[in-house]
Formats: sequence, C-alpha cells, structure tokens
Amino acid sequence: MHSFTPISALLGGILIGVSALLLFWLNGRLAGISSISGKLLVLNKGDIAWRVVFLAGLIGGTALYYAFNHSIPVARANFPPALLIISGLLIGFGTAQANGCTSGHGVCGLARFSLRSFAATLTFLVTGIITTYIIRHVFNIY
Repeated sequence: MHSFTPISALLGGILIGVSALLLFWLNGRLAGISSISGKLLVLNKGDIAWRVVFLAGLIGGTALYYAFNHSIPVARANFPPALLIISGLLIGFGTAQANGCTSGHGVCGLARFSLRSFAATLTFLVTGIITTYIIRHVFNIY
C-alpha cells in the first residue's frame, strides 16, 4: 500500500460521517447512495431535489478534490472491459438483494447498531476479499 495517506483518509471519513449525519438530521434520510440514486428513476414529486443535490455534492466534491490535489488516479489499462461490466451488474444486483449498499449499511446502518447492516457489511467485505483473491491469484488479472 504505497499510496495510503492517513490524513486524507481521516478527513474523508470525517466528511462522509458529517454528510450522513447532516442528511439524517436535516432531511430525516439515510445516506445510502444506491437508494438515493435508484429512487431518482421513480420520479416522485417533492422527493427529487434533495437527491440531485446530494449526488451533485458527491460529484462536485470529487471534482474539487482533484482540482486542488492535482493527482488523478490512473485507470488500469490491462483490465478487461467485459469484467468491469459484469462487476457493475453484479454490484447492482447485490445492492438490490441487500436492500442497500456499503454506504447505507456500512456507514449509516452500523452507526445505528443494525444487525442486518452488520451482516450485509460483513458479506460485502468477505465477498470483496474472496473476489480480489480469485481475480488476482486464480485468474492472474492485474
């Protein structure tokens, strides 16, 4: 892990926690990104603006970080595009089955001591570790 920077990781974690807390306090909503973005497709009037603003903040915050940091991560050139597409579809399927994603369960659910969120987060982590092992050591990709 040659690129680990503890200060930016700490600041990022604090910002994620504060944004989730503010969304809950000010809007009564949990900061589960898959639910926030997924329910934009339903188009319930009166429920769109805060979702758009929250997602724009995620994108805008990333853009600001890169504007001031001058260090944009480089995508892996040799990673198969088909595997990226399959991975994205599996993530979407998994978040639908788990009724949420890592932000909803891992940040908000664990903060509320939800056993369901603990089980989901544990499943996300174990699956990620197993998948990484298989991709790197069995298939020798990357």
